[in-house]
Amino acid sequence: MPLVALTGGIASGKSTIARRLAEHGAVVIDADALVRELQQPGTPVLAAIAAEFGDGVLTADGALDRAALGALVFGDRDRLAALNGIVHPAVKAESQRRFRAAFDADPRAVVVYDVPLLAEARGTGEWDTVVVAHAPADVRVARMVEHRGMSEDEARARIANQVPDEERLKLADVVIDTSGSLDDTLVQTDALWERLRAEG
Repeated sequence: MPLVALTGGIASGKSTIARRLAEHGAVVIDADALVRELQQPGTPVLAAIAAEFGDGVLTADGALDRAALGALVFGDRDRLAALNGIVHPAVKAESQRRFRAAFDADPRAVVVYDVPLLAEARGTGEWDTVVVAHAPADVRVARMVEHRGMSEDEARARIANQVPDEERLKLADVVIDTSGSLDDTLVQTDALWERLRAEG
């Protein structure tokens, strides 16, 4: 019955780990997907964002204009704090509802919360295990340049905008080193799965 937080910086290989755990049978709840769902037209979260930031953050068809919202909050701590004050409580309530539903459906489930901003949000202290996907910054920059079409400067700026690796690693019960081959990452993930099943 473990409740696992899986986190990692941008281009850390976290999604690869989440997919592998899902293949093994884990119930993976994706925090980013949950945020997008909670910000759909007609939701209380989107209404609150529009009330706080104005209709300029909405597209013509009433959806969230992520680029416009991002431009307002990027680099402005107060505006970002206001946005987080709207989004984070809703995400926390919905994620916990989904954790309960997963365990109600299968008391022996391994539930994995795929959450990029665990360190930024300071977690909630409810996790049985915190797993951190980790690769050095240079490796992650190279991945972003190669796979996401970013310039090196853009990639480094993205990394600099997240908490330092050291802070994220302090939260870890398990670190999966993703700097090697894909097979290396999968072998470590398979070992993690065996450990989680044994704990359950």
